[in-house]
Amino acid sequence: MKITNLDTYLKNTPDENGYFGKYGGSYIPAGLQTAINEITHAYNTISKSAKFISDLRKIRREFQGRPTPISHLERLSNALGCVQLYAKREDLNHTGAHKINHCMGEGLLAKYMGKKKLIAETGAGQHGVALATAAAYFGMACDIYMGAVDIAKQAPNVARMKVLGANVIPVTHGAQTLKEAVDAAFDAYLREYQDSIYCIGSVVGPHPFPMLVRDFQHIVGIEAREQFLDMTGILPDHVVACVGGGSNAMGIFSGFLSDEDVKLYGVEPLGRGPKLGDHAASLSYGTEGVLHGFNTVMLKDDDGEPAPVYSIASGLDYPGSGPEHCMLRDIGRVKYDTVGDDEAIDAFFTLARKEGIIPALESSHAVAYAIRMAKKLSTGAILINLSGRGDKDMDYIIEKYGIR
Repeated sequence: MKITNLDTYLKNTPDENGYFGKYGGSYIPAGLQTAINEITHAYNTISKSAKFISDLRKIRREFQGRPTPISHLERLSNALGCVQLYAKREDLNHTGAHKINHCMGEGLLAKYMGKKKLIAETGAGQHGVALATAAAYFGMACDIYMGAVDIAKQAPNVARMKVLGANVIPVTHGAQTLKEAVDAAFDAYLREYQDSIYCIGSVVGPHPFPMLVRDFQHIVGIEAREQFLDMTGILPDHVVACVGGGSNAMGIFSGFLSDEDVKLYGVEPLGRGPKLGDHAASLSYGTEGVLHGFNTVMLKDDDGEPAPVYSIASGLDYPGSGPEHCMLRDIGRVKYDTVGDDEAIDAFFTLARKEGIIPALESSHAVAYAIRMAKKLSTGAILINLSGRGDKDMDYIIEKYGIR
């Protein structure tokens, strides 16, 4: 399958039932489906409103700091050979990551719906910080569910959420990471949906969330394509982004899907290695199944349930991937590959030392893959989606690895 017309693709994908090919849909209890249908109807109506679009553009321009720039990583490129590396600087968004793109959109949607509270999960804390920021901006209450393991790893972001006025609720069952946080947030929303809206943190979950989050993140791809052409007069040969649930990757990929000569790469976390429980590379090692209300490719245990997953990057340790990523893998438009913890840590320090940019551990997976590619290729240009900054990871990295 070739995506020849991007506008047509984005308009018609997913279908009216929320399917990207055979992936996606909505597999949730009837009570929750009623609440989700309210969000779907509101989004389909409001997203076509000139007032809504104008308000969102103003927020992006005057509050978020968009457009974010592209940086030519000249010193890193020179150290690696002839291939030129560039970074789309989503780390320069207000709050330090791409997550603010959909959180401000979701907050604005909640305002138009008359809701009083935002409910969400978070892994690395960037989605939580961004949503707490949106709640403060729109004058709403905010409950953030976060695994106890991730709370310990991401103390700076936990503090930021609390300073912004959010209620950070520890999740202490199961593996106490992102999957369990999503479970808890969905349960809370089911109890409180009349006055609240659930703001999912990636292109996952039941319809309309994979579409809604992709649409709010599409601005990354729009800007990146225009900026790269303006900087160089050509399009990049390769675009690289990390993939957990996959919101940052869908954001930048969506700008290039119909450009057949631009190769797209999604980088999953291999963690400690390929053994089940040591990684979170669902598209590389998983099988089809239903997770958190949508059909996806997921990692399963012997009983067919979501398997324990691991990554040094808390924002990537999810046992499935967004349904659009699953479809793009199947049709061959995006290649999905893996990077382990050690390679990501090396890239973290390399980018900091060569370019003065400290990347998030999630983004470090994409940087590592781009470095790997640059060493093998004789020429070309690679655009990396630098999805977030590494402030949140500093304490954990110094404690575990020291200063290299």
